[in-house]
Amino acid sequence: MAKAGPVSKFAPATLPEIPPIDGVRFAAGMAGVRYSRRVDVMLALFDEGTRVAGVFTRSKCPSAPVDWCRARLSAGKARALLVNSGNANAFTGRLGRDAVKLSAELVAKAAQASERQIFLASTGVIGEPLDATKFERVLPKLVKTASPDAWHDAARAIMTTDTFPKLATRSAEIGGVEVRIAGFSKGAGMIAPDMATMLAFVFTDAPIGAEALQVLLSRSVRDSFNAITVDSDTSTSDTLLLFATGAAAARGAPQIDKASDARLDGFAAALDSLLLELAHQVVKDGEGARKFVEVRVSGAVNARAAKRIALSIANSPLVKTAIAGEDANWGRVVMAVGKSGEEADRDKLAIWFGDTRVAYKGQRDPSYDEAAVSEIMKRDEIKLAVDLGIGPGAATVWTCDLTKEYVAINGDYRS
Repeated sequence: MAKAGPVSKFAPATLPEIPPIDGVRFAAGMAGVRYSRRVDVMLALFDEGTRVAGVFTRSKCPSAPVDWCRARLSAGKARALLVNSGNANAFTGRLGRDAVKLSAELVAKAAQASERQIFLASTGVIGEPLDATKFERVLPKLVKTASPDAWHDAARAIMTTDTFPKLATRSAEIGGVEVRIAGFSKGAGMIAPDMATMLAFVFTDAPIGAEALQVLLSRSVRDSFNAITVDSDTSTSDTLLLFATGAAAARGAPQIDKASDARLDGFAAALDSLLLELAHQVVKDGEGARKFVEVRVSGAVNARAAKRIALSIANSPLVKTAIAGEDANWGRVVMAVGKSGEEADRDKLAIWFGDTRVAYKGQRDPSYDEAAVSEIMKRDEIKLAVDLGIGPGAATVWTCDLTKEYVAINGDYRS
């Protein structure tokens, strides 16, 4: 885990106040997973009847906690979530499997719940065995002190190279009854989720069945967590879990079991908005990041091609370092479009930095003004747009610049 560095320039001046979600309680503590005297474990406890949905890394080398959660997701029920930082419990073989089994047993015992309804996540260094016995000492206290208000403590406990906790909240109506959604995430490097050291946990009191919840979540990540990249590296540990306690039913909210039910439209929109805000916070806390960049591609043959081209631009080290240097080098955007493998016509291509078109129909824009574009590159938030002019496909992704600080952070990550 890297040494602490400066806080991101995008860190909020104050953390948002998150209202309680009925049926959810949190606690955080120091288990000494990797470092002493550091809050490194978070426990969430759920009332009976809580439903769960999840999406995970597509890495072919997933962590032991990812395997554990996948195996238990089909039942759709949850009573507790245990998350640790400092050790990813990834690429740890039998020892890793034993560690998650013991972790679940310890949580189940402390929370008086079935281990089949215990969910786990770990983030930190890959390849080092996790000593799950360290949880035994802290779990009874965590269960005893768990509170519906401990959002900030929970969000801080799962941080690694993050420089600030990432939280968001929304509300929506189902059947005329207000329901709440809130969550937190972590991630600063190894971020190219493909559902990255990326973890996110979202909670709601809405009475939604597990199957419907899964459809909503899988759909929502497409244009949020699956549309961000810091460094193009997909983690072994990517986990996004959505828990629904159903407690709003006591206030008259109807139980909904089908994602196609029109009464879920407002909830789905609120979930989309919340996940996008959390995803943007992850990018804004990208390791060493000083620029937040939106890449918009239109005019591609289809949406899939547009997204591949957008990610080719967003993941290009040459594009990202040019942005870090505030260099309006649109030629690197041309390069990234061309290398994407998707259909493109050089002589139909147009590129914008901010609202200024810099390239048009295969050459520099006739009205190109280097000084004006250079001013755009000095902004903290920059928009790049590309129109291929060959079809209806469009997509937007978000990234950050690539700085010397990124190299420094990752050069001493394990020290």
